[in-house]
Amino acid sequence: MRYIEPTRVKVLMMMFFATGVLGIIIGLSPVAPPSTKMIITFMGVVNVSLGAFFTFILLTQAEKAPDKRKKKKKRD
Repeated sequence: MRYIEPTRVKVLMMMFFATGVLGIIIGLSPVAPPSTKMIITFMGVVNVSLGAFFTFILLTQAEKAPDKRKKKKKRD
């Protein structure tokens, strides 16, 4: 997998966690219609799982190596 900037991964991670928790809360509350409670809760769990996946990506990706082509050579 290619390198993704940490700020972009953090934004995705927070987005998925927030929508997942909100989906679980709405799915388990009496606000949701009875016919869609299960699907809303399930989609909330899927979003929390995606948030966990992006957390894993953030914690395990290697740092980006600087591009050696752009570095000027040192002359003695």
